[in-house]
Amino acid sequence: MSIFSMDYHIDLSDVDFNRKLKLSTLFSYFQDTASLASEDLGFGIDKLDKEYGVAWILMKIRVEIERMPILDEKISIETWPLEPKKLEFERDYVVRDYEGNVIIRAVSSWIIMDLKERKLRRSNTFPITYPIVRNERAIECKLGKLKNFGQLEIAYQKVIGYSDVDFNGHLNNSKYVDYVMDCFMIDEHKKYQLKSIEVHFTNEALPGDTITLQKDTYEADSGLIFIQGINEKDQKIVFKSQIYINKN
Repeated sequence: MSIFSMDYHIDLSDVDFNRKLKLSTLFSYFQDTASLASEDLGFGIDKLDKEYGVAWILMKIRVEIERMPILDEKISIETWPLEPKKLEFERDYVVRDYEGNVIIRAVSSWIIMDLKERKLRRSNTFPITYPIVRNERAIECKLGKLKNFGQLEIAYQKVIGYSDVDFNGHLNNSKYVDYVMDCFMIDEHKKYQLKSIEVHFTNEALPGDTITLQKDTYEADSGLIFIQGINEKDQKIVFKSQIYINKN
């Protein structure tokens, strides 16, 4: 079966001040589940690194949330791959509560990057085969371009440090999500809840880099907010994101 499932227990370290699962922890769950699913298919992190000198890199992800699980809750995450494209590997997810209800859905797009040359590799370079190709999508959507609606304003700046970097040597995708959420005050988090987020990762951020977080609230009345990160070293966009919120 190409559907892979992992169970998780929501611990104290996984939740925010509302005792709800932190969004960045959810992204870490997605990453861990995808890694184990790829290993189950015979193309895990270690094999890709040792035999091919490459690594899986998340490029785009969209998450839609019915509700966030809470402290001490048990959940399961199911994931499955779609037929690879020339450069992209799509992978979908559903999160179920203990009773089997779907509470979160996500779609994602990955690439394989040469760790030495930092270049993309075509999917046909690797003999990846799936026992069953599932065409069903967790979310019927297209991960198109993201752009701001109006004027961008500086939210804050962040210097990339030890706790932000993963084993590939660059800023981990779950940390981008923390940066996005830190663009809002605690009182705003109390007042609003996140219903969806889409993030596009466009350029690497490395230790010592300073990222300027910019926020566009032009469409905030309709619940849409655009946030992006700019690397101060070269002024390149590191990531773009769009979130949808509504009042609690």
